Amino acid sequence: MESSSELPPLVDTSRPNPARIYDYLLGGSHNFAVDRETAEQTMAAGLVTAAPAIANRSFLRRAVRFMIEEGIDQFLDLGSGIPTVGNVHEIAQQAHADARVVYVDNEPIAVAHARQLLADDPNTAMVAADLRDADTVLNHPDTRALLDFRRPIGLLMVAVFHFVPDGDDPAGIVARYASAVADGSYVAISHYTRDGYDEAKSERVRKAMQTYQRTATPVYARSATQLGELVNGLEIVPPGIVWTPLWRPDSSEPALCEPSDAEIIAAVARITH
Repeated sequence: MESSSELPPLVDTSRPNPARIYDYLLGGSHNFAVDRETAEQTMAAGLVTAAPAIANRSFLRRAVRFMIEEGIDQFLDLGSGIPTVGNVHEIAQQAHADARVVYVDNEPIAVAHARQLLADDPNTAMVAADLRDADTVLNHPDTRALLDFRRPIGLLMVAVFHFVPDGDDPAGIVARYASAVADGSYVAISHYTRDGYDEAKSERVRKAMQTYQRTATPVYARSATQLGELVNGLEIVPPGIVWTPLWRPDSSEPALCEPSDAEIIAAVARITH
């Protein structure tokens, strides 16, 4: 945990934060006592496990590698959180030393830590912005300096749109980003769902979600059909919209849980105009 003197201004360390809880569940160190206590309390009560976070991060790695194989060497990671455990630029730069990544987040802790972590890497940047304000993100000087919009870009929208309510037009947000990038770009998206839950699991999840109501960013579950509506008009690549462990699984990664216990569904789509 960082000392109070290292924190950006106006950071409330007395209230749990989803980005920091996620970091803790992934085994990261950029979180605070309230985040760890919240995660431990819900896990002790049998309401959540770390498996969904880990499975989602594994999907992110596989999606980035897939895009790299398709010739993508630049990425815009929207709502990235804290890019520590299994981060995008390290995955991408293993294949392309000059791969470029722009991270975007509006959470002060995530931004502050990311800028410290990325300070020595000229091919990465952290943009402090709300992904819902697509024009600000797309026209930010750091975005324009690092990403060449004349060439395909990998758009990463991983475990972030379940924090965007219907009233903010999530499908319109996705479409705005898709319209800004070149043909042959890809978007990877994953989203919390309650598809296929029996009554017992629905009740457990309902109680777990009460935890997130204590944060500034409550969670909105969507079905596979609704996720499909977010990427409507894009060319979804096989295997389609599936549980995160089922999206092109890597035999070198052990199965952490049953697919539906991952609680998050995912897809990758190709963008053509």
